[in-house]
Amino acid sequence: MALLSRSTTPTKHLYHCFCLQPCRTFVDARVKWVRDAYLDFAVEKEKNLKQILCLKNLIISQPSKTIPLSTVSVYKTLFNLPTTATNFFQKYPSLFEIFQSSKPFSLPHVKLTPQALTVHNEESKILNSTHYRKDIAERLVKLLMLTRAKRLPLDIIDLIRFDLGLPHDFILTLLPEFPEYFQICNMGYNNSKGCEVFGLELVSWRDKFATSVLQRKSMEENRVINRGMPIKFSINLPRGFDLEKKVRIWMHEWQNLPYISPYEDAFFLPPNGDQAEKWTVAVLHELLHLLVSKKTEKENLLALGDYLGFGPRFKKALVHHPGIFYVSNKIRTQTVVLREAYKKDILAERHLLMGMRYRYLHLMNQHVKVKRTYTLQVNGSNKRMASSTKGG
Repeated sequence: MALLSRSTTPTKHLYHCFCLQPCRTFVDARVKWVRDAYLDFAVEKEKNLKQILCLKNLIISQPSKTIPLSTVSVYKTLFNLPTTATNFFQKYPSLFEIFQSSKPFSLPHVKLTPQALTVHNEESKILNSTHYRKDIAERLVKLLMLTRAKRLPLDIIDLIRFDLGLPHDFILTLLPEFPEYFQICNMGYNNSKGCEVFGLELVSWRDKFATSVLQRKSMEENRVINRGMPIKFSINLPRGFDLEKKVRIWMHEWQNLPYISPYEDAFFLPPNGDQAEKWTVAVLHELLHLLVSKKTEKENLLALGDYLGFGPRFKKALVHHPGIFYVSNKIRTQTVVLREAYKKDILAERHLLMGMRYRYLHLMNQHVKVKRTYTLQVNGSNKRMASSTKGG
């Protein structure tokens, strides 16, 4: 049974519990950013992983399990490839093989290597397992429960689809299995886009899911949790990070404020007060815990926060709490990482899907020398072409 239920807890009661707390504000002090080499590496080592998996799924979806090299070039922008499709495939010869068909006038094609196909088949078994699909569906339920309207536009969900672990075709392959949880809804007409907006809606509130990770951990440690208890967040600052004394005092007092579940609606709190910020951090903390990698691009979080009604509060929370959230500047973007989820650069608890993704990373980093020869049609005559690539 859930500790707190949005459907059964009146706002008036919450107001008396939490609004009577002193309304302090963050101290006027600079909280500096300090690089964390381990978490930077955790982000950097997954560079191009999303693109690899998108291309892998594209190839495997074809009846022949191959795709013309020229066709893939069209997807350069869609998949955010850092270079041309040809160069990208040649960079990862342990995953992709460019070959020339024996048919006359045929164009170069791309297929998966035997090693990549083996990992894909093992990954498919996991993606199709009952345990995995139930786990991902429950993560999606909890994501919708974090919203006031219990629904989200599909394009917002798509921003974190990869990090949430949803299959690329989840609308067709996952949602129909859980009609008791989900339904597609029309969210109205978007004037700026000039089209109808469709979203995913929770069929009904689920009390059994309305307990945060932090509350569950506290229950394991204390057995009993009462409303308004000052549940504390795990703080982990890297070496060389030194908070000013007044910031440390503020942080101690802030940690001792009552914890409000992210599954509660606490927008009635003064938005600039510390109690509201602790609830905002609770929502961010739970959001990142729902992701299989415990990290996502900062812009994804801010876009989701805007839709949820937090405005700039997500951004402020990331700045104020570097011991909870780390913002890495690696791989051409900013990535928010949940510190407590990592031991150095490794996930403390590895989700099944992340185990498979690390298998792909292993193939991406294999250093092999490959020489391939194929025939191209050039100006009406056949020309023998050779390509030698080195992966890694």
